[in-house]
Amino acid sequence: MSRIGKKPVNLPAGVTVKVAPDNTVSVKGPLGELFQKVDPDISVKVDDGVLTLSRPTDQKRHRALHGLYRALLNNMVVGVSTGWELKQELIGVGFKAEVEGQVLKMSLGFSHDIHMLMPKEVKVEAQQERRGNPIVTLRSPDRQLLGMVAAKIRSLRPPEPYRGKGIRFVGEEIRRKAGKSANAK
Repeated sequence: MSRIGKKPVNLPAGVTVKVAPDNTVSVKGPLGELFQKVDPDISVKVDDGVLTLSRPTDQKRHRALHGLYRALLNNMVVGVSTGWELKQELIGVGFKAEVEGQVLKMSLGFSHDIHMLMPKEVKVEAQQERRGNPIVTLRSPDRQLLGMVAAKIRSLRPPEPYRGKGIRFVGEEIRRKAGKSANAK
């Protein structure tokens, strides 16, 4: 049995889950509404504020889908009730970030600033403290979309291993390389 798939998902107050006949699950809460199409082999039931998933057989494919859809639906429930948040740090001399509406403007050491339009589901903030690195905070109920946007921002200037400059997640450890040796013979 899938250990993750067997665990029930408890629905917090204010969160409603509906399963359509075509196995599309909609989760609605205070922060929004999310939809997920579930494979027809996996059955989804909602009883007394508890969401459970079951599979027909113990085939490898069914076991994998069982855990996958349970994790996706749990992420949706957490997202519409409390939301998800990611923080990224811009490390480098002269790196800046500011927000104007849904547009994130970043200065990352290139000849031109980078303007990035955020999806309407993602809320973005940029804070710059004196003598500190700029921090970009992303918030959204949709964890998949949040991860894709964060990966796109990071891809603009990935952290490099010699000086550590670039965009990284707050708390992320970057493997550093030694570089050239001064007295190499």
